[in-house]
Amino acid sequence: MKEKNMNEQEFVKACKEKVVEYTNKHVDKTDSTSIDESNVYTVWQCKTLQNNKALLSTTLPDGMYYEATYNGDKKELYLDAYKKFENVKYDFLVEGNNIFKLFRYLVNNYIEMSKDIDK
Repeated sequence: MKEKNMNEQEFVKACKEKVVEYTNKHVDKTDSTSIDESNVYTVWQCKTLQNNKALLSTTLPDGMYYEATYNGDKKELYLDAYKKFENVKYDFLVEGNNIFKLFRYLVNNYIEMSKDIDK
């Protein structure tokens, strides 16, 4: 008899259980803190065929987030734990008409390169 795959609700419940288990094992003991499933929330979730992936975090102000992956073929759940150190902004916008100048430059260079290839 074929074993059924985990549905989305079962997957999220399993993820929350594993995040609670991991967090309570690794939380700083001097904080005297522990969490339960009500302290874990799903940021993003996706199911593709028999596989699932989710990003989760907790209500603790520790900067941790978790990536859970369920391999439906192997019936295995993987949990990756990450710590956010900072959020750095890099601005790639070209201001004003410069975007149009850049676009024209790229198009013109592409046209010139195409002429060389055709020779």
